[in-house]
Amino acid sequence: MRDAACLVFIEVRYRNSARFAAASHTVDRHKQRKIIRTAAWFLSRKPRYANDIIRFDIVAVEGAERPRVDWIRDAFRPNDSTL
Repeated sequence: MRDAACLVFIEVRYRNSARFAAASHTVDRHKQRKIIRTAAWFLSRKPRYANDIIRFDIVAVEGAERPRVDWIRDAFRPNDSTL
């Protein structure tokens, strides 16, 4: 997705209830690494995005009947600044 000058990679998580864990908390370091690796793979095959600013967002949806949606912009960043 594009947001102005940023290329945004978004992880969407749904939980019927936050009883055990909030939807946003299910994107742990392991999942973040997988998302970052996938973004790196995408960028390696799409050179037109090589100079774009990259951002990682999480959209967390909780609840069945009246879902609550939280969009967390810039939710995490890779440790390697070369991405």
